[in-house]
Amino acid sequence: MTVVDRSLINLVPKECHDRPFSGHFSEDRTTEKVKTCIWWPMWQKAVADYCKTCDRGQKANTSTGKRLGNMIKTEEPSRPWEIVHMDWVTGLPPGGGRSYNACLVIADRFSKTPIFLPCHKNDTAMDTALLIWNRVVSWTGIFTNIISDRDPKLTSALWTNLHQLFGTKLAFSTPCHPQTDALELAYKTSINSSTHQTPAILEKGWNPKLPQDSLRNYLVKIHPTAARFTGMLYRARKHAVRCMEDSFAYAKDKWDK
Repeated sequence: MTVVDRSLINLVPKECHDRPFSGHFSEDRTTEKVKTCIWWPMWQKAVADYCKTCDRGQKANTSTGKRLGNMIKTEEPSRPWEIVHMDWVTGLPPGGGRSYNACLVIADRFSKTPIFLPCHKNDTAMDTALLIWNRVVSWTGIFTNIISDRDPKLTSALWTNLHQLFGTKLAFSTPCHPQTDALELAYKTSINSSTHQTPAILEKGWNPKLPQDSLRNYLVKIHPTAARFTGMLYRARKHAVRCMEDSFAYAKDKWDK
C-alpha cells in the first residue's frame, strides 16, 4: 500500500478525464479508468462530482433530443435456442451451386450463438421454414419465440409452417418445449464394435435420417458422468440467467435516469 498526498489524489480525475488521450469520456468510463490505478475513500463520488463539473463532457455526453420513455423488459430465455433473433442479409452477389443471393441469420438470445444459412432473396415463408427445419431444428429444437423486424405476416406464416412440419398444434399463447440433444443423434447412429450395427438398427430396424428423428425421446440409461455434466450445464444456465437479469437492471437504471 502506498500513501499519497491529497493534492495528488485530486489530480487523478483530471488525468483520467480531461487529458487528450482521455477524451472527456462519460462518468462510467472515467470511473472504470480510475479504478485500475488508485483507490481512496469515497473515490466514486469524487469522480462523479468531478465529471459533472466538466463543461465539455456535459455537452458531449448529454442527449439533445426529447426524453424517451422508460425501458421495458422483454421476455428473457431460460435455456439456449428458446428465443432467437432472425433477419435476412440481402443484396449479396450470387454464389454457390444454386446462386444464393441472400443469407438468413439466426442468433440465439441466450448464448449469442449465430447461424448463417445461404438462401434466396425471394424465398417464401415455406421455403424459410423448410430451411430452418432441415438445417437447424435437429440441433436446437423448435424455438418458442422468434424476434424479427420483418413483416409480422411473414413471421406468422413462418411459425405456421414450422409447426405443420413438426406435427403439433399451433398455439401462440402456449410455448412448445421439445427436448432435443445432438448427442441423441450421435448415439443412435454410432456403430457398435461387436454387432457392427447401430442401436437404432437393432431396436427399430432403421437409422434416423430426418430432423424430427433426432427430436424423439429415447429411454436410455444415463451415465453418472453425463449426469454430472448435465448438472453443471444446468447451474451454468441459471448463472447466465442471473447475469442477464443483472445486466438489464443496470441498463434500466442508467436509461430511466
